Amino acid sequence: YSAGLDFERKILVKKNAAALLEQELKKKSWKASPVMFAGNTDIYQPAERKFGITRACLEVFWKYRHPVGLITKNSLVLRDIDLLQQLASERLTGVAISITTLNEELRQFLEPRTATVQQRLKTVETLSAAGIPVFVMMAPIIPGLNDHEVLPLVKEVAERGASAVGHTMVRLNGDVAVIFEDWLRKTMPDRADRVLNRIRDTHGGQLFEKRFGNRMRGEGQVAAMVHEQFRIAKEKFLKGRKIPPYNLDLHEQFKTSQLRLF
Repeated sequence: YSAGLDFERKILVKKNAAALLEQELKKKSWKASPVMFAGNTDIYQPAERKFGITRACLEVFWKYRHPVGLITKNSLVLRDIDLLQQLASERLTGVAISITTLNEELRQFLEPRTATVQQRLKTVETLSAAGIPVFVMMAPIIPGLNDHEVLPLVKEVAERGASAVGHTMVRLNGDVAVIFEDWLRKTMPDRADRVLNRIRDTHGGQLFEKRFGNRMRGEGQVAAMVHEQFRIAKEKFLKGRKIPPYNLDLHEQFKTSQLRLF
């Protein structure tokens, strides 16, 4: 599959995901360790409305009292606020909401067919008010497009109740570089060269970055300025806040009690 529209149009559905998850969690050899749900695709993409795979998996995590972190850019996560509240009550979950920009027009360019900026901010507010720890990811930061938004974005999500924020610098590996450059020149021709050059400045003259440790952070003056903005923003707007550590102590007893039922 290509890294372009195939990513949205060709969806592979693992309908038995919850059953497979339960098989793993109930193994005697399994030791509780936080699961990130999920790193490769959005667990609340439109297909989730039909299949309910994410909710089924959350029910398994709750059944076995196993810690799970979620990351999404879609407001459908609010559908499962009941389960997330249960998990959060035992320090078993936290939700990372991806917010790339506060500019709705730019959001439509960068992330079409995803939740609007206001929907995401409302999601942060609603989850936080329900006692669910919220971590906001400003990712990716694209120099020349959204790097100037660090302070206002952190201020906004802090006011909505976020407990912490993080960020990653854009990197354009493989086919993504070709797709991104083509998109940029078509949608923002007057800014394309400037943006591409600033991205190169963060990755040693290249659009891509494969070195472990540099992939997410970048290097050079542009990246350093972004990191400093985040340091200042967190000190100013999020001082004293943090995501509570996951509870790893419950899973073993709940796994044992489930096994005794059989």
